[in-house]
Amino acid sequence: MRYGCIDRRRNHFSVRMMCALLRVSRSGYYAWRGRPDSATKRRNRELSRKIHRLHAASGGVYGSPKIHQQLLADGERCGRHKVARLMRQAGLRGCPKKLYRTRSSPAVAVKAANLLQQNFSAKQTDERWVSDITYIPTRQGWLYLAAVMDLYSRRIIGWSMSRRIDRHLALNALNMALGQRRPTADLIHHSDRGAQYLSDDYQALLKKHGIRCSLSGAGSCYDNAAAESFFSLLKRERVNRVRYRTREEARSDVFDYIERFYNRQRSHSYLGYTSPVQFEQQVVGT
Repeated sequence: MRYGCIDRRRNHFSVRMMCALLRVSRSGYYAWRGRPDSATKRRNRELSRKIHRLHAASGGVYGSPKIHQQLLADGERCGRHKVARLMRQAGLRGCPKKLYRTRSSPAVAVKAANLLQQNFSAKQTDERWVSDITYIPTRQGWLYLAAVMDLYSRRIIGWSMSRRIDRHLALNALNMALGQRRPTADLIHHSDRGAQYLSDDYQALLKKHGIRCSLSGAGSCYDNAAAESFFSLLKRERVNRVRYRTREEARSDVFDYIERFYNRQRSHSYLGYTSPVQFEQQVVGT
């Protein structure tokens, strides 16, 4: 312990002085310093390097549970608590979750039941989609993002960004999803009771493709928790960590998060710690 204390401060204080104050010999200190590291120290040092690499590859958003799962997937045998301890020692941490806040919504004319009833599971692709809209702050003003998620794989299959929060924002995201997936029948589309989703144009597009409309209860964000959860990740892992100068800068970064990181790289505990794209590919390959 004393030798370690001296070694950590040897670039700031005289070794001779510290040895005298701690009543140890200089020869003993240099002999200790010349000893090779123990197997445990070497193992922890190598594990720390891998943790740093995985944390950096995630853009600094993975905490110890996801880092631990990534290490196990790479064949590393280590405990979750050890990973957490090494991350604390290195000053590495993920992005903590924030609690939801409920928001009120106006009365609407469209009558549609809540077909999901907070059951966000699906047995196959294009069985259940959820949609929602969020805002992204920039120095030029808000940039609005509409997204469509397939609940089976949690993949974002449609998205749209605009400076205006109107029905076209939501329609463009839905059209992108329809263009990518082309569902056949029995698809449920769930959203909150925002005016964009209750517009005549949006409802007509759902009916044109034989999609059943499902709506959240008034003022209940938990009825659309899967979409809210994605937006929470986006804000926590990317948007809240930067300050966008322009809407175009924000648009480019959000595109990168969705298409490069979230859909193709980010591991999800719900999907057995695979990404949405990997999860869908595994199912197709079986």
